[in-house]
Amino acid sequence: MWSTEEFGASHEGQPGVVLADGTEPGPVFFDTGSGPDVHQSTSWWVYDGTLRAPVAAQLRGACSCGWRGERLYPIDWDQVDRREPYTYDTTGPEDDWERHIAEVEAGAAPLPDDVAALLAQVQERLDTLADTAPLAALRAVAALERTTQLIGRVAANLAAADDPAGERTGPALGITPDKARSRLVHYGLR
Repeated sequence: MWSTEEFGASHEGQPGVVLADGTEPGPVFFDTGSGPDVHQSTSWWVYDGTLRAPVAAQLRGACSCGWRGERLYPIDWDQVDRREPYTYDTTGPEDDWERHIAEVEAGAAPLPDDVAALLAQVQERLDTLADTAPLAALRAVAALERTTQLIGRVAANLAAADDPAGERTGPALGITPDKARSRLVHYGLR
């Protein structure tokens, strides 16, 4: 799975599978015997035709937000190591997903340059401080947490009042509207 720290579960990527007829199959279920738990997987290599799974013909970039890459990459099953299928080259779908993430970033609310520079400077200084004076670094982290709680609460309440459904807030933060509403509640209640 591919992910970014900023967008988390809203934009987790993986190689998606496409069958020969052009459709995308659902998850493959594995019955492990008695018990209520049935394992399922959408890892591309489980679509190899074994255990009644469909056979994937091609890969493409896929994202948890629903985005699917347009470019298709044929799978050469003879080149897939059955013991280590994750070693198969999936850089094409991953590159497509990275372009999708770049589009998400471009559509998100821009962070002012001076704020981005200050955040980078604070991170660099705290990295050094953690090595040289860890207790001072912890005090600084606590101060930052207090600041972010206060500012986060104010910003979240204003954003929620302006966009209660999160329809504009989600894309502005690069996440789904559901995640945006959840984030606003989280910050608003801190």
